[in-house]
Amino acid sequence: MKKLYYIVSCFTFLGCGSNPKITVDYAAEFANSITAEDLKKHLFIYASDEFEGRDTGQDGQKKAVEYLKDFYVDMKIPSPISRGDYFQKITNEWFKTNSWRAKFLKDSENVLAFIEGTEKPKEVIVISAHLDHVGKINDKIYNGADDDGSGTVAILEIAQAFKIAEKAGKGPKRSILFLHVTGEEKGLLGSQFYTENPIFPLENTVCNLNMDMIGRIDNRHKENPNYVYLIGSDKLSIALHNLSEEINNKYMNIALDYKYNDENDPNRFYYRSDHYNFAKYNIPIIFYFNGTHADYHQPSDTPDKINYDILENRTKLVFYTAWEVANREKRIIADKIQTKK
Repeated sequence: MKKLYYIVSCFTFLGCGSNPKITVDYAAEFANSITAEDLKKHLFIYASDEFEGRDTGQDGQKKAVEYLKDFYVDMKIPSPISRGDYFQKITNEWFKTNSWRAKFLKDSENVLAFIEGTEKPKEVIVISAHLDHVGKINDKIYNGADDDGSGTVAILEIAQAFKIAEKAGKGPKRSILFLHVTGEEKGLLGSQFYTENPIFPLENTVCNLNMDMIGRIDNRHKENPNYVYLIGSDKLSIALHNLSEEINNKYMNIALDYKYNDENDPNRFYYRSDHYNFAKYNIPIIFYFNGTHADYHQPSDTPDKINYDILENRTKLVFYTAWEVANREKRIIADKIQTKK
């Protein structure tokens, strides 16, 4: 990972007559801290055999949350819970009460870190990914590099970029919550727990940008790998959808594929990752996804199979989108209210 003394370009006035002022694109400057190299370093650790597939509540998952906590401590990005406490704890009793599938789960935890906004601190953008995977099955380790190590390490790089901006005096106007949720593989349980026990009021949550599997290329896009599936961006907020499109056109030019956004799509991915627990409360969301592949939920989902250049591009897209949502004058709102399901 890069150190916090990352050098931000020095901006000056040029010319010897009128000295015209340079217009600085700070988002582009800070996005440069997000690199394929750093993503790869994180993921080869996070999806290693040492973490034993990160099964909810198991020893490997405990190692994973310590890795995330240590990163935030090193970056001096604080916890919103209390000083030094980055874990939102979820008990076995809660798991048993809320899911028949989870009655044997041990205590687990979400990991939360926070950068406070400079002008509208009570308004919060949540950037999320799930920290868990399926663990070991028949003594084979399911490393979960793409699912969802890719989204997890992307959050770390995005958090670092926002911290660099803050250190340079350009912190976001709205607050950013970096939310790593547990128990996704057991039924979206960590995100359910957060939305039922939010650290910040849900009415103050501007939107949720959720990443679940963003490091691979599916068969549909072998000829054009610079793509990402977007799901849900227009279901609750046309404003968020339009902003997402505009930001991509301005910075990344990634092919945005809405195939799985179709309500009639049989995969129903909109209902299958952690953003949905925010959408249930009419909080605008975007779900970033690369589609499934032959290694999905297999021991072969390993970090050597990740396309790190593509992962960098997708991570930057999420950063740029979060930057715009955090710094625009008007708050994104849900202008297409849906009934809670």
